[in-house]
Amino acid sequence: MDSLVVIIYLAAMVGFGIWGRFKAKNQDDFLVAGRRLGGWLYTGTMSAVVLGGASTIGGVGLGYTSGLSGMWLVFSIGLGIIALSLLFAPKIQKLEIYTVSQMLELRYGKGSRLVSGTIMTAYGLMISTTSTVAYATVFHALFDLNKFWSVLIGGGIVILYSMLGGMWSITLTDFVQFIIQTVGIFLIMLPIVLTKSGGVGELFASLPESHTSPVGIGWQAILGYILIYTLGLLIGQDIWQRVFTARSPGVARWGGFSAGVYCLLYAVAGALIGMAATKIVPGIEIQDDVFVAVVDAAMSPLLAGLVLAAALAAMMSTASGSLMAASTVCRQDIVEPVLARKDVTPVTSAADPVEGGSAGDAAGDGAGNGGAKSTLMRSLVRETGDEIRDSRIYLIVLGVVTLILAMIMPSVVEALTVAYNLLVAGLFIPILGGLVFRRGTIVGVMAGMLLGALTTIVIMITMGIYANEAIYLGLIASLLGYVIGSLVSKPTSPEVMAEWKERLSR
Repeated sequence: MDSLVVIIYLAAMVGFGIWGRFKAKNQDDFLVAGRRLGGWLYTGTMSAVVLGGASTIGGVGLGYTSGLSGMWLVFSIGLGIIALSLLFAPKIQKLEIYTVSQMLELRYGKGSRLVSGTIMTAYGLMISTTSTVAYATVFHALFDLNKFWSVLIGGGIVILYSMLGGMWSITLTDFVQFIIQTVGIFLIMLPIVLTKSGGVGELFASLPESHTSPVGIGWQAILGYILIYTLGLLIGQDIWQRVFTARSPGVARWGGFSAGVYCLLYAVAGALIGMAATKIVPGIEIQDDVFVAVVDAAMSPLLAGLVLAAALAAMMSTASGSLMAASTVCRQDIVEPVLARKDVTPVTSAADPVEGGSAGDAAGDGAGNGGAKSTLMRSLVRETGDEIRDSRIYLIVLGVVTLILAMIMPSVVEALTVAYNLLVAGLFIPILGGLVFRRGTIVGVMAGMLLGALTTIVIMITMGIYANEAIYLGLIASLLGYVIGSLVSKPTSPEVMAEWKERLSR
């Protein structure tokens, strides 16, 4: 029965992907759902993309080993969404671009797109890969498939529905997955396991103080989660691409705030489920096995199927969103700008307007009202005729890369830590500086990105991947490089700043 419920869920996801195909009529539809999502859809898709395998399987596992303070990983994600939505999302939504790297080019001028795009693509691939490995474990438990077939079938379904309608398919599936997550975790799993463990009062009375304290894991660990996940959520391409789908700054602000509050509640629910699991299935050595174990021990096959479908919903929504983010950045910021530069004829009379155009016009293929392409943008973004077809090709290719990585990667946790460390240390300061520091320049951006990333890599090699010093020192190095590089270089040109201000004033 539990397997049948999951099969029906997977078939429904493909069906919504097909539905989304009919809504994706142009590049804006495929990449950012036409920039017209309302509050309900926006809240659902934002919640679904950030609450993946680490938040669901990992959150319950942390509750099992660390008690109530195990909530801090997911809690930090919620704080990041709230901060982004209240402070920056309305401004980001006005830019009408596709990628984070395009924001850097729009704000600072040309020069940073390739480096930032490479970091962001690697980050997206790692997030998608870890989610793929996570839902493959559920496929293995349900259908007794080996890792190869679990990854291939689950990943194939994600690639299929994402490829069909792009962001419209992902939005529709995400909203359904958001509903399934809510029902499965909050209305089924949480009350059942709390009842099986004797109720909240008895559960807290039976556990040691370290497991009932909200700060039991210690402030250093909590700070580490905030620096990695809260800051990472502020600048992740998969998150920004959701912001771009909002139909107005108000939707981006309040829909995102609602999603952030939902994440905070999800964090507490996961920790409580993990705490209850210590009474229902004691003695589990591998914390990622706790979720499936407590489902099997506490629920009937039908309810178990619904809850496992909820877990799959969380993982697959994150995998599809991250895959879309990686493929968008790879195409928009790495491959096509390089190809376009090779194709541009350097000396023609038509090139004069290009030289006089604003760098903001180069910020993205189709950026701007109605997707109009400026002369400068046409010189930087390769025209291919069928943009949706090409976006599908990039998504499929990177989807295959994700499947290969999921099959061979020895430690997804290490890969996820490396991805977030490089993302935050390399890009957080330049991106935040672009939004709040007028004196920032492209020289400061490059110095901040390179110093932050290199410092983090050296610390991870010498002190270990999980050393908190990697993110601390990486951020400090990035900040010094950004500020010093900006102050010793020429200010960003008035033309670039004028385009930036014009975008924000829309």
